[in-house]
Parts: sequence; structure tokens; C-alpha cells
Amino acid sequence: MPSSPSRPSSPSSRSSSSSASARKRLLISVAVAVAAVTLGIVSWQATAPEERPDRSSSPSAAAAPKGSDVHAELAKLARREAGDKLAVGRADAPVVLIEYSDFKCGYCGKFARDTEPELVKKYVEDGTLRIEWRNFPIFGADSQSAAKAAWAAGQQDRFAQFHAAAYADGAKEKGFGRERLLELAREAGVPDLERFEKDMAGDAAVAALQKDQEEGYRIGVTSTPSFLVNGQPVAGAQPLGAFEATIARAKAQAKAEPQAADGRAAK
Repeated sequence: MPSSPSRPSSPSSRSSSSSASARKRLLISVAVAVAAVTLGIVSWQATAPEERPDRSSSPSAAAAPKGSDVHAELAKLARREAGDKLAVGRADAPVVLIEYSDFKCGYCGKFARDTEPELVKKYVEDGTLRIEWRNFPIFGADSQSAAKAAWAAGQQDRFAQFHAAAYADGAKEKGFGRERLLELAREAGVPDLERFEKDMAGDAAVAALQKDQEEGYRIGVTSTPSFLVNGQPVAGAQPLGAFEATIARAKAQAKAEPQAADGRAAK
């Protein structure tokens, strides 16, 4: 028997599908907008590219939205790529800290020297934490050059060493011109300096930098350093204890979510 000709979808079904799609787009837009408000608040020990009034104690800062749906959207920014050259820690770690930073930012350097090594020692080494760096240069040509150099060092598995050298106390005051970047690459132990220069000046470095920047601007990053810990925004080089508390909460929540899912499945 010949099959019946397919009928075009009815206006009501098309309308229903269109409405569902529109609602989904609206929810995503709202989540990103709320994230922008949350991360756009310049808080204690964060450096902006130009002078801005301190809003950390303003009513708008105190009333920043904190919806779990927003944090869930932001948590999806964790790339968890096993071969990520600008990351340290297990790809399946329960907590991911995303760091948006600039090599000319003084507070970024403070975090890199004082806090980050402690987080690596305490949480990365035991598998709890993964740190993913995002180059977010906001202080002009030197910032851009240093970011591309860090990426280029990463292509030879020396990003962490370059990161440490570029954030050493007093390093940023020496600038990030070509000769200085080569000096930092040598200090970081980059084996092939000719390749380093080629990578630094190549299109791939520009594309990687643009990807990080666009991600940060899309969610409202306006100052450095800025962080996401499993989607929870943290602005500024806050004390070690603040990060420890945030990581502990994120770990507990990550552990509770599979248990809650198992409980629902058992019913």
C-alpha cells in the first residue's frame, strides 16, 4: 500500500516549537546578562584598565544576583580539554577555577606569587582542583604581547614556567618588548626560541587570545584578576582563605549533585 503523503506541520505546532525556541534563547540571554552584572562589579583587589569608582560596598554590589541557574551556565565555560596547554590539573577534577588575567596587572601578579602556588599544592595535586587560565589583556600593546608569548611558551609545554617568570616580583616593570619576552622564555626553559617567536607572531596565537577575550567580555569581565569557581564568580586577588572556602563549597556541591541524581533515579 502506498504511503500517505506527509502533511505539513500545523500552524499551532510550528508556533509551539517557535515559542519553545524563543524561551530557550531568552533564558540563555538572561543568564548571561545576570552573569555580566555579577562579574562586572569591581571588588576588592581587582585592577581595571582605567580609574573607576569603588563600588564594592554599593547597594548594587550587595544586591548582585546569585542564581544557581546562572552559576550552572557559567560552569559550562570550563573546557576540561585534556591537552589544554594553559591548564593544570585533572580534566575530570570536581572543581574548576577559571582565571582571567593580564601580565601587566599588579594584583594578578600578587595572586600568582602568593595564592596560586598554595592552591596548586593543596588542591591540584590531590585531584580536587583544575586551573584553566584565560589570557585577558586589558592594558595595551605590552599586555597583548605578553599574552601571546605565554601562549607560545605553552605550545612547548612551558606555560606554567613562563607564567611564573612573567609574574615574578618586579617583572612587569621591565616591560614586555621582544627582547624581554625572549629573556623570559629562556628563563622559563622554552627549548626552541625560534619556534617560540614564530608561534608568538602567528595567527593561531591571535585566534587563541581572541577566544579568551571574547569569552571574558561576553560574561562581563571588566577587571583583572577575575575568576569562576565552578561557575561562582570571584573578583580580585582575594586572600587564600576566601578561595579555600569557595573551593570547599564547590567540591561539596559537586559531590552532592550525583548523589541527588542517584536518589531520584532510585525512586
